[in-house]
Amino acid sequence: MAEQPRLSTSPLTPKPQPRSRSTNTDSPLGAGCQQRCTVAARAASSKLGHDTVVLSVSELVGFTDAFVITSGTNARQVRTISDEVERQLKLAGADGPLSVEGRDDARWVLLDYGDFVVHVFLAEARGFYDLEHLWADAPQWAWDGHALAGT
Repeated sequence: MAEQPRLSTSPLTPKPQPRSRSTNTDSPLGAGCQQRCTVAARAASSKLGHDTVVLSVSELVGFTDAFVITSGTNARQVRTISDEVERQLKLAGADGPLSVEGRDDARWVLLDYGDFVVHVFLAEARGFYDLEHLWADAPQWAWDGHALAGT
């Protein structure tokens, strides 16, 4: 009988980082998560991010509580929006993102903050991936009077 391969327990093997998750039961989004999502959405809007929405996905997925989705018209604007989101969240006292993906290409920049994820799309990439349709069952959260909670 063939011997089963052993899993590596090397100290060089990265361990998964714990994710910060909200524990507020009064709302689908925890109060701290809501505040940081609002900061992120307003930062995107301040750099002319288009059609910015916050989706509460905590009841649908187990890896995060919310998505902040916005788009820019060109790669430079997408980078500028993602930089401003990071800057404003740091000014608000939030830790930096756990992971950043896509900044070099700037078609879809993803900033993973653990309890929420910011998606900054180039307009045509947003239409192609259509996250709002994919997560249509997720309620939108009003971040600045642009969306009604629970719709």
